[in-house]
Amino acid sequence: MKVAVVCDWLVTYAGAEKVLEQILHIFPEADLFAVVDFIPESKRDFILNKPVTTTFIQKLPKAKEKYRNYLPFMPIAIEQLDVSDYDLIISSSHCVAKGILTGPDQVHISYVHSPIRYAWDLQHQYLREAGLTYGMKSKIARMIMHYMRIWDTRTSNGVDYFLANSNFIARRIWKCYRRKADVIYPPVDIEKFTFSREKEDFYLTASRMVPYKKMDLIVEAFSQMPDKKLIVIGKGPDFEKIKKLAGPNVTLMGYQPDAVLKDFMRRAKAFVFAAEEDFGITPVEAQACGTPVIAFGKGGSLETVRGYGVKENPTGIFFYEQKIPAVKKAIEEYKTNNLRSFSDGYGGEENATAVADSILESVGNYVYFIATNNAKDIESKILEMIK
Repeated sequence: MKVAVVCDWLVTYAGAEKVLEQILHIFPEADLFAVVDFIPESKRDFILNKPVTTTFIQKLPKAKEKYRNYLPFMPIAIEQLDVSDYDLIISSSHCVAKGILTGPDQVHISYVHSPIRYAWDLQHQYLREAGLTYGMKSKIARMIMHYMRIWDTRTSNGVDYFLANSNFIARRIWKCYRRKADVIYPPVDIEKFTFSREKEDFYLTASRMVPYKKMDLIVEAFSQMPDKKLIVIGKGPDFEKIKKLAGPNVTLMGYQPDAVLKDFMRRAKAFVFAAEEDFGITPVEAQACGTPVIAFGKGGSLETVRGYGVKENPTGIFFYEQKIPAVKKAIEEYKTNNLRSFSDGYGGEENATAVADSILESVGNYVYFIATNNAKDIESKILEMIK
C-alpha cells in the first residue's frame, strides 16, 4: 500500500507537527507533501529527514518569512500536488491540506486541527486584530475569505473520514461541513513533565505571540496587579506590542528551550491560558507538573482542565470572557481558594497522571487520547477506517 502524507506548511515544530510526527511513525515509508518546507536540516528528525514535495509557493519571493501572505494562492497550490499514484492519503490540516485532490479508488483520511479559522467563525475577530474592519483592504480580505469558505466546503467532499483533535473541533467540523469526525487528542509527552509540590510566588504563561493566543490580555491584566509576578515565555509577531504593555512585575523571556519551559512550569504557582484553543497542549503539560491552570472557559480547555466549581477534583479555574476584569477576577478567585498545587485541594500527586487518565475515555463515537506516543491509537483508527 502506497501512502502519502500531506500537511499545510513545515516551518516549525509545534502541535500540528507533533501529530505529523506520529503519523510518520505509523507509516515510515510514506511520501510527504506540503505547501512549503523551511525546516532546517538540523531539525528534520520529526519528519524522519524525509524529502518533501512542495508547491510553487516555495519559490515565490520572501516565502520563507511571508508564506501566510500567499493564502489566496494556497488552494490552487495544494491542488497541483499529484498524489494519484497513492492508495491512502492522510492529510494533517488546519488550512488547505485537506483540499488535496483524490480519486474514487483512493482513501483520504483528514486529521483536522481546525477548519480554516480566519475563514469561518473567527473571521470577524481576525479582521479586527489585523486592523481590517473597513476600507478597500477590508473588502478585499472579506472577498478572499468568502472564496476560501466556498473552496473549503467543496473540498470537504473529497475526504472519506474525518478525525478531529478535540470535541470542540469535531463540532466545528459538523458546523462547517456537516460531517461527523472521530476525536483523537494530539500527543502530549506528559512523562517528560515531572510533578512538583513546591510552588514559587509567580505565575506563568507560554505561547507563540500571535493575536488569537491573547498574550496581550494576560500581560495587561497582570500589569494592573503589581503585587503579582508574571513570567512570559514565547516569541512571535506581537512580541514588541506586548512588551510595551508589560509592567515592572511582568518579565518577558522570549523564546526559551524546552528544558527552561519545563523548569518554570514545575515551579509556577499557576499557568495562565487565555486562548480559545482547538485543544491546547501547554495546559496539559502544566497539569502534568502539578501546576493548576487558570484558563479561558471555551474550546479545548473545557476538555482538558477540571474547572473549580465545575467538576470534582479540580485542576484549575475558568474565566469566561477574554477581558481584563475577567482575568483579574479568576486570579483573585484562585488566590482566595488557596489552590496552590494539586497537593492543596487537587487530589495530590496521583492527580498529576490522573489529569490524562480522566480524559482517556470513550464516549459514543469519540476516542479520547493523551499519551507520550499516540501512534498506535491513530494507527488502529486508520486501519479500522480503511478495512
